[in-house]
Amino acid sequence: MAVEEQRPDRVPPVEAPPLPGPAMLCQEWAGVVFLHWPVDPAEVTHLFPAGTRPDLIDGATYVGLVAFHAPSTRVLGVRVLGAFDEANVRLYSVDGQGRRGVVFLTMDSDALHGVLAARAVPRVPYTWADTSLRQTTVGPCAGAVRRRWPQRGAWGRWRLRVDAHPTDPTPLEHFLTARWGLHTSWAGATRWVRVAHEPWILHRAADTTYEGDLLTRAGVRLQRTPVASALWSPGAVAELTPSLLPVR
Repeated sequence: MAVEEQRPDRVPPVEAPPLPGPAMLCQEWAGVVFLHWPVDPAEVTHLFPAGTRPDLIDGATYVGLVAFHAPSTRVLGVRVLGAFDEANVRLYSVDGQGRRGVVFLTMDSDALHGVLAARAVPRVPYTWADTSLRQTTVGPCAGAVRRRWPQRGAWGRWRLRVDAHPTDPTPLEHFLTARWGLHTSWAGATRWVRVAHEPWILHRAADTTYEGDLLTRAGVRLQRTPVASALWSPGAVAELTPSLLPVR
């Protein structure tokens, strides 16, 4: 397969490309909060799996804190998890074939059995935490995390006010949210997992505050503390299919 030319400022496609095969996992994401800060690519490159590098827009890359409620999770059509809350810290990646995705640094969930299963099989960095999300459809929205295992004690909390009207995303907002895959290390190699869902319905947020050490404990030092981008979405139903071939 020819290597796709990487143009640093090009944004991902508006809609997810079709999955290469049947969905292995289906998960509903509801009440999704996106908080983002710019970071120097050189300061986070070491956090990326082999064969990937920071994805850039306007010469910068970003770290995100993304939180949501997951009402259900199905694997091969079988429901394996009940409802849980999650907050993850993530970076934005691209590989040698030009495939854009996310790299999860931490994934805090209040479902212990799901955390144990995820850490044992696909090796994604789930941790068990007290995770609380409080929100209405629009208006005030808040969340908090305090990690229990492993790396006990990491914490964060945030508040924002969600605008009632959906917005047409800017190129930056699209870059940060339309990520149709993820890169992860598994079985001694970097793997690519395709993700597909309907395009996000996005609302901008104001009066946003964040405090805590979730980002620094994940290895990311912020250039500035105020949130650079704050968005909220009512959610989507996502389907995931992993690739068996390692990233080159």
